[in-house]
Amino acid sequence: MAAVTVALLLFFFARSPSLSTVVSRDHDPLSSAARCLPDIIIIGVRKGGTRALIEMLSLHSGVAAAQSEVHFFDWDSHYQRGADWYVSQMPLARSGQLTVEKTPAYFTSARVPERIRRMNPDARLLLIVREPTERLLSDYTQVFHNRLEKRKRQQTLETLLMRDGELNLDYKALNRSLYHVHMRRWLDVFPRSRVHLVDGDALIRNPLPEMKEVEEFLHLEPQINATNFYFNQTKGFFCLRDRRRERCLHGSKGRKHPRVAPEILRKLYDFFHEPNQKFFEMVGRTFDWK
Repeated sequence: MAAVTVALLLFFFARSPSLSTVVSRDHDPLSSAARCLPDIIIIGVRKGGTRALIEMLSLHSGVAAAQSEVHFFDWDSHYQRGADWYVSQMPLARSGQLTVEKTPAYFTSARVPERIRRMNPDARLLLIVREPTERLLSDYTQVFHNRLEKRKRQQTLETLLMRDGELNLDYKALNRSLYHVHMRRWLDVFPRSRVHLVDGDALIRNPLPEMKEVEEFLHLEPQINATNFYFNQTKGFFCLRDRRRERCLHGSKGRKHPRVAPEILRKLYDFFHEPNQKFFEMVGRTFDWK
């Protein structure tokens, strides 16, 4: 009986592929794939639509996208780990694919532009912006819900935004919407031709025209088309369709903003008017903002 068992085992192993053969076969489509520094970095802006942008860009077969925000250039604890660690956070990309990562906090961090230039001066930068007051309200709404989930004490928008009847210029959400202040640092380091601006408000209303412009900027073969998008009536925004698979952004996207007193909204619109004009002149284009 023992002899028969041994014979059967020998027969089985003789006909079975080795472990290395199985692993090689399973990974054959990515056998030439590798991790590398990103060719494209979505630098911001926070609550501008960066998640929607990277998800839509991922529809293109020529793009490999990092799924998490890496915070390499703005967090010293990550930056000190060096380029090898940064590359290890990137997705596997096949030959000819472009790698993209997004960390919205990069846009407003003073040290980031020069750090990126030193590591990859040829990086192509995507900046998605929204009407500044709407972006501020989205910023507040996200923080509000984050604190709610952690059962932390809440502060009303008016408490954070107003001080002695005037706008509180130290409020971070307000500062993040002063695009010209932050853009100046980027243009001191990178030529304007390396930065493509995406209209976040237009991307919400009708994503295809904005994504065609992104494809052109990145010199990608035109692939993204109208069949990749469908409007979800329940959520109230566009969702994505890829190879017959449909997906929408996380439920935290598209939350309702808090009600704001009309006089405070008017203060915000008036306040942002001049900074917006400076931003338009700086980047050489205008946006349909209030």
